[in-house]
Order: sequence, then structure tokens, then C-alpha cells
Amino acid sequence: MAVAARLRSAGARLVVGPAAMAVGRGGGGEGRWMGTATAEAAAGIARWEPMGAREYYDYRRAIYGDITHKAILVDAAGTLLAPTEPMAQVYRTIGEKYGVNYSEDEILMRYRRAYAQPWGRSRLRYVDDGRPFWQHIVSSSTGCSDLQYFEELYQYYTTAKAWQLCDPDAKYVFEALRKAGVKTAVVSNFDTRLRPLLQALNCDHWFDAVAVSAEVAAEKPNPTIFLKACEFLGVKPEEAVHIGDDRRNDLWGARDAGCDAWLWGSDVYSFKEKGSELRCKESFVRWVT
Repeated sequence: MAVAARLRSAGARLVVGPAAMAVGRGGGGEGRWMGTATAEAAAGIARWEPMGAREYYDYRRAIYGDITHKAILVDAAGTLLAPTEPMAQVYRTIGEKYGVNYSEDEILMRYRRAYAQPWGRSRLRYVDDGRPFWQHIVSSSTGCSDLQYFEELYQYYTTAKAWQLCDPDAKYVFEALRKAGVKTAVVSNFDTRLRPLLQALNCDHWFDAVAVSAEVAAEKPNPTIFLKACEFLGVKPEEAVHIGDDRRNDLWGARDAGCDAWLWGSDVYSFKEKGSELRCKESFVRWVT
């Protein structure tokens, strides 16, 4: 884990000064924030100084050498999949017949507030089917505790109607990866609905393994879920690269596990991007470097 800790902080230099610690931000190019470590020093509060992606990969190669990625891990919601309609719109539309009268803006505000609060009923948010957690979120967001309303919403998000692929070309990329011998897995903070959802979207066969937080009892950014995915695939963490849209959960969590990691929407914008280079493992490493 010491190597992983060095890796995850390699993308930024820690600079001590009077300014508050800079908040990680998105965006591509040489101004990306790449590290994760936080610290305070007697002389002031630490802040990040941005470092280029190339320098991060040079540092990684100094530790592991020229390793060809043997596996690709991908986040589900927000990277592989996206809702077909805005959440607040769905909550309001289905909820109208149950007496929900909050506006979509109000529902969204209340949802964000509820989701940001610590979940005190169990160590994990998504335990088994996740119903207790989602009942809390729905009632907090809409002010409606009707169980029939909740069940209609809950079942809706299990169907292909509720979800779409973020990248319509993902099918061809993942097929090319598997044909080239690159192993693939989904790594997601999700409840047990994820597997049937992937089946409903006809993309479950793209992956050799699925690591769901509700099944492995660990949620990102806990490195355990990434290590489990690598174990399922039979690869070392340093041989895998994870793609996800959340800086803390995906980028930092994967690097804590020793995996490489790329941020969706910053390092990678589509699975088709440079897709022709993914047809052989030797060039896979050059996808974004």
C-alpha cells in the first residue's frame, strides 16, 4: 500500500503556504489535478500545485516499468450508464399521483442534501438491494413516504427504460478489448439491481466480472473493491486501469489500490476515443498517454 500511496500523490506536488488547500477540479490538459494526499504543515495549510499527466505516467513507469494494461475496470452510473431522464423529473412525474408537489428544483436540492448526509443505519449505504437507503433518499427528496410510490420508483430504475449507455459505441470498444485478450470488469457502488440491469441493457456479456459494492461489502473509494475486481480477473492491481467520473471515488480510490486510473470527462471523453488503438494490448497503454 506504500507504493499505492506514493502513486496516488505523484500527480501533484505538495506546496506549503498561507493559502487554503486548493479544491480538486476537472478539466483536461496540463492543468489537471492528479494527486490525492492532504496534509497540513506548521507553516501553513498545504495546497496543490498542478502537474501534467505525462509526469504522473513517468513516475508510474519508474515504479512498475513499462507495464501493458491487462485489464480495464469501468464505473457504472455516470461512466458506462446514465439515466435517460433527469432524476428530479422522474421523481416528480411518478410522484404526482401520490401527492408529491415539490418542484423539480426542490426535489433536486433535497436529494443532494439527503445524499450528502452520513448514512448511520449501516456501515455501507448499499446493503443487498439497498431498499432502506433508497427509501430514506426518496422520502427526504419528495416528502412522500408512501411505500407504493417508493416501489414504483425503485422498480423503474431496474429497467432498461430508465438507463442508457453514456457512449453508444461502447459495445464495439469492449468487444475489441476482449477479442484482444484484455480483461474487463464493472466496479460500482450499487445495490444488487446492477447485474439484472446490465442484463436488461444487453451489455452484461461485455464484462468478465462485476464488482458491486453491495456484494463485496466495500464501497469506493475503499481500495478493497478495486482489489476484489482485480482478484476476480486474475490480474495484479498495477496491470489494471480504472475509468470513472468521480475524482474521489474512482480516481483516488483506484490509485490507492495500486491501479492506474483515468477520469471520465477529463482524461477520457468516450470509449471510442482512439478506439483503433485498443485492438491490441501493446498499444492499449497509449490510449491517453
